[in-house]
Amino acid sequence: MKKYLKCIIAVAFVLSCFNPIMEAKRKNAEILNTDPEFFMTEEARRIGDQVLLYQRVTGGWPKNIDMARPLDEKDAARVLDEKKRRNDSTTDNNSTTIQMAYLARLYKATGDVKYRDAFRRGVDFLLSGQYENGGWPQFWPENRGYQIHITYNDNAMVNTMNVIRDLMYGNAPYDGDSDLLTPDYRKRLFESFYRGVECILATQIVDRNGNLTVWCQQHYRDTYVPAPARAYELPSYCSAESTGILALLMEIPEPDYRIKRAVHSGMRWLDDHKITGYRCKRVNKNGFSDTRFVSEPGAGPVWARFYDLVYAEPYVCDRDGIPRRHLDQIGYERRNGYSWYNNGPARLYDIYKKWCDKWDPCNDEGISLSSPGGNERGIMLLDRE
Repeated sequence: MKKYLKCIIAVAFVLSCFNPIMEAKRKNAEILNTDPEFFMTEEARRIGDQVLLYQRVTGGWPKNIDMARPLDEKDAARVLDEKKRRNDSTTDNNSTTIQMAYLARLYKATGDVKYRDAFRRGVDFLLSGQYENGGWPQFWPENRGYQIHITYNDNAMVNTMNVIRDLMYGNAPYDGDSDLLTPDYRKRLFESFYRGVECILATQIVDRNGNLTVWCQQHYRDTYVPAPARAYELPSYCSAESTGILALLMEIPEPDYRIKRAVHSGMRWLDDHKITGYRCKRVNKNGFSDTRFVSEPGAGPVWARFYDLVYAEPYVCDRDGIPRRHLDQIGYERRNGYSWYNNGPARLYDIYKKWCDKWDPCNDEGISLSSPGGNERGIMLLDRE
């Protein structure tokens, strides 16, 4: 059993290398659901001590590192030397938040204050990165280029706010009678969370007709407008990140009229821009697995990752930064190395129905996952040149 639990924890730390949107909840669940007895073992402390070793002087952690893998003396010395880095601490790919969840459970099991103190430094890191307008960048305190933008990409800001909310309310794994946080933290966390909500509302994109829509992967911190990131990540309407944002908004108790309007508008937009009658298909071509987006009557719904800001229609993009309408118009590497289509918004439909019934039944958009997509209703084209 202990060997099995060790594998579960190792997997949780390793998974930050993979699809962060798909894996975020799974990683958290693995930490939350691991038997409490594991955290009383020497193996749990060994992993915890390595998590402390990887923690930067900023209080945060870098991403895409298996922090459960045993380190020899040479590796440990290298990691120790990198602790002073101030340019790789992030919440991207669920980093920092997963380490905090682990340390919280380890402190609860052992009572060792070194884990509590490291956890508190993590909380301080989260709070220190927030802009005055409520947003968070991708990396801090040192960043460059697109890293300075308000970052929803891969649910970075949403993951941060989810942790802050759980800390506010003492949700697992931050529950119980432990002294994990002092009382003064609660007020700071509350103020931080609702400043984040204000930023979310301010960055919701208004279309050419004056209608609220959804969000981009990143937004300029000064003007709130959609911002570019990597060459193939252009300013766009973005379905996956908007899914995480809307889920967060629908968890806020006693939502005011602005939150209600944001949720209704976002859900209406997602429903209008779902694609039906198509699916992604993996094919074998010349011995290589390849991705195609093919017509299939009755299939769907799916959503494009990106929709252009002019027509609100799906596009894909290669490293040349030129948007194209069809997956086969970009190179093999980007075609198969990026998630261009997803079904993430589908999970919101039941949540939205229950949310409307509880908070705003009179303004329920009446959307349905089984209705035809925007491509079949003439709302958008899939092949505009």
